[in-house]
Amino acid sequence: MSDNEIFDLENPFPEPVELEITDSIDLHAFAPRDVKAVTEAYLEEAHKKGFRLVRIIHGKGIGVQRETVRKVLEKTPFVKSFKNADELSGNWGATIVKFHD
Repeated sequence: MSDNEIFDLENPFPEPVELEITDSIDLHAFAPRDVKAVTEAYLEEAHKKGFRLVRIIHGKGIGVQRETVRKVLEKTPFVKSFKNADELSGNWGATIVKFHD
């Protein structure tokens, strides 16, 4: 890297990244420090698109990401309920979220 190049270690993406909103998001693609903000933004957009049920893949690990996701879900007014996914959808490595009608 030359002296003229600037690289921001806090934000390696100088431009916003746009993602297609589907009924599922895999949080493995994001830095752990961004999981809360990404989850909040995803829920807002998925709700706006009219999804009634979404899946958030946070991984099994030791449960840190799962707890972060679930704290967001508990505080989101349009979330009706959430639970572990079934065996074929990620088991306890993913959370299924149901929105209010």
